[in-house]
Amino acid sequence: MDPKTMYRKIDRILGELTPLRVDCGVTCGGACCKGDGDTGMRLFPHEESSLSVRELENGVRLVVCDGVCDRRERPLACRLFPFFPVIDEKGRIFVEPDARALRLCPLLTHSEEIVFDKRFFKAVKKVGKLLAKDADCRRFLEETTEEMDTYAAFLGY
Repeated sequence: MDPKTMYRKIDRILGELTPLRVDCGVTCGGACCKGDGDTGMRLFPHEESSLSVRELENGVRLVVCDGVCDRRERPLACRLFPFFPVIDEKGRIFVEPDARALRLCPLLTHSEEIVFDKRFFKAVKKVGKLLAKDADCRRFLEETTEEMDTYAAFLGY
């Protein structure tokens, strides 16, 4: 499947879903959207953005966040945050909290008190399976899963 078709399909799968049945940013005052113009979210392989993009020396492309954007234009990483479709050594997809978000997102630090939207998690898993069919995206999922595992181990999470 070509990347544009894949990302259009991902957009349809996720729709307006967030981990909660409402815009989760309303609940926490947009904790993850407090951009300072020097922070950002990684773009997935082949992902395009109409927002400001910075390419780092290692080839990582970031959508640079100033704290305000059109929600419909958010990169996939923002739409999945603070969860991520991880991939195990057998190629199975699971949706897990992103340990990199622990210091920022109250959904993770107060998860025992929160009722999450199961539709969101089903959609993220479906998105992960779709991404895993593309070689570059699969490699991105594998590398990000490893990074998240390393970060979680460091934090003792």
